[in-house]
Amino acid sequence: MTDRRDQLAANLAQVEERIASACAAAGRKREEVTLIVVTKTYPATDVRILHELGVRQVAENRDQDAAPKAAACADLSLTWHFVGQLQTNKVRSVVSYADIVQSVDRTKLVTALSAAVGRDERDGRELGCLIQVALDAESGERGERGGVAPDGVEELAAAVESAPGLRLAGLMTVAPLAGPFAGRQRAAFDRLMEISSRLRGNHPAANMVSAGMSADLEDAVAAGATHVRVGTAVLGVRPGLG
Repeated sequence: MTDRRDQLAANLAQVEERIASACAAAGRKREEVTLIVVTKTYPATDVRILHELGVRQVAENRDQDAAPKAAACADLSLTWHFVGQLQTNKVRSVVSYADIVQSVDRTKLVTALSAAVGRDERDGRELGCLIQVALDAESGERGERGGVAPDGVEELAAAVESAPGLRLAGLMTVAPLAGPFAGRQRAAFDRLMEISSRLRGNHPAANMVSAGMSADLEDAVAAGATHVRVGTAVLGVRPGLG
């Protein structure tokens, strides 16, 4: 376990240095960017080590992995983000542990999340919601990796803002693998910031912008992202199964 702690500490330090350097290059303060560690496929023991090392924001993309892990770490002061495509039949489970759902991309999901929060036993609970923007989607379509087309953001934002128990926190994107922004991460994140600026005109509190992962966090920071989601660079490449 000491070896694993040393490994995670070293990886975290490298990621911290990358974020700090990217902030400096962009003329931003380091505290303007929050690191979210994506712990998918890694055990609760890693989450506990990360907490010891100062990590307070973690993310998961599969409920079947996230639910038991969150339960095993319920004694820790952590903010849990759900970042994967979310089916409505998983909503009630996700709401039981997630503080923020970053992958809201359709009104049916908004309705299901609101209903699930209403059944949650924690008084006055508000679930933070990010609208996932698909920069590879045409009008009215969903993206290859989930998300709503840019022209559908405002309608979905209005639905979240009017839904009981939900708080419109901002936007999220994943750099697209197809379409005009494929291989152009910086341009993709700049486009997301344009959409965010327009959104904040009507929803000033929706100022969170989640973009960038291990390979492209510098581009996200340069564009103005407030949160970066880093998995591999912190936890390492998981060996293939079988």
